[in-house]
Amino acid sequence: MKKEFPARFQQLNGDIQEVFLNSDEIKDRIQQLGDQISADYAGRNPILVGALKGVLCFMADLVRSISIPMELDFMAVSSYSSEARDRGVVRVIKDLDLPILDRHVIFVEDVVDTGLTLNYLLRSLLTRGPASLEVCALFNKPTRRLIDIPLRYKGFDLPDYFVVGYGLDYSEHYRNLPYVGVLKPEILFEAKRSGKNKTGQ
Repeated sequence: MKKEFPARFQQLNGDIQEVFLNSDEIKDRIQQLGDQISADYAGRNPILVGALKGVLCFMADLVRSISIPMELDFMAVSSYSSEARDRGVVRVIKDLDLPILDRHVIFVEDVVDTGLTLNYLLRSLLTRGPASLEVCALFNKPTRRLIDIPLRYKGFDLPDYFVVGYGLDYSEHYRNLPYVGVLKPEILFEAKRSGKNKTGQ
């Protein structure tokens, strides 16, 4: 069944080939993830850690779906270069404010594709001595995986298309779409032709 474009996003909808996941599907799955985390971490006061900025939409909805005491923190990372990014090497430009020694940590990701950057960050966090460290990812692109990352909590598997919306961007646009949609190939082609292609997907 074809999924409808939300009418109020008409200006952005024109760049989208099709809606892959609508807002209701995303909302329902996040509530399921929140319920599962609430059951698994009852009495443990976990810290949820997200890497800005793609995770913002997911993190905001996820924490509101969790019914147990928890804490929230963020990191921000930047690649040294495109070559370093391809190896998963990043520099931390905002570190955690909370100590995680002997704490139960859930690293929250918007999308896991190659797994290289996430693996780098997880190894860094493990050196700080958490009691446990698990990953919760809303979107997973298994066909792009280069390194195995165990995902304790997973929302959706995505096909190997270029998708945007619900935090996922193309050159910093489309994050505000309430759905996940496949970007039209001509948008990608035009950006590459003009040298404005800035993306990790």
